Amino acid sequence: MLSEIKAFWLQVSAILWKDIRSELRSKQTWLSMGLFALLVLVIFNFTFDLRVENKAAVAPGVLWVSFIFASLLGLERTMSSEREQGSLDRLLLCPVDRKAIYLAKFLGNLLFIGVVEIVALPIYLALFNLHLAGGGPIVLIVIVLLGTIGIASVGTLFSAIASSGRGREMLLPILVFPLIVPVVIGAIRLTENLLMPQVNEPPWLGLIIVFDVIFLGVSMLAFQFVIEE
Repeated sequence: MLSEIKAFWLQVSAILWKDIRSELRSKQTWLSMGLFALLVLVIFNFTFDLRVENKAAVAPGVLWVSFIFASLLGLERTMSSEREQGSLDRLLLCPVDRKAIYLAKFLGNLLFIGVVEIVALPIYLALFNLHLAGGGPIVLIVIVLLGTIGIASVGTLFSAIASSGRGREMLLPILVFPLIVPVVIGAIRLTENLLMPQVNEPPWLGLIIVFDVIFLGVSMLAFQFVIEE
């Protein structure tokens, strides 16, 4: 049993390291996602004439809109490039656990999105002139991490589905958006509550955690059937 677990994580680490090396060489995914996220933040910053009293209400939505669209851009590019280069087909010919493939792709997407978010967060706080006192920055990072896990878990599965069909740029958002609505709403409300504390708020954090656990497990199980199609 222990040897099987070790072999599983060796497969995950090998695939993940391959994806990281490929991205470090090309830098296409990171650059496109980062520029897109920053462009959205700058456009919204200049579009809205935000006053002090409405800044905390609008800024969380702006942040998560930029993260969602940048994430979908990265998710679409990573899986479609695998299909186009034929590396995914060669990987499927190897005796590799399909769950290991999903988990490696999920962790890779989580890493790529996370790097963009780490760069975008300070710029977001500076553009909107937001100040987080005490442990606010750590709480914000936790919220962003949990929200990103939900988006990446669903997006990794459906990017595999969309990459094999035509019009994948349009198909992926259509498949992913309806499913990530709960985690996006929860993340926005938690971010808003961090900037402008509310009372008697629903348990958004618990909702996001339950969403992450359920969809990560379901996506991992479903991936082996989806990827063979």
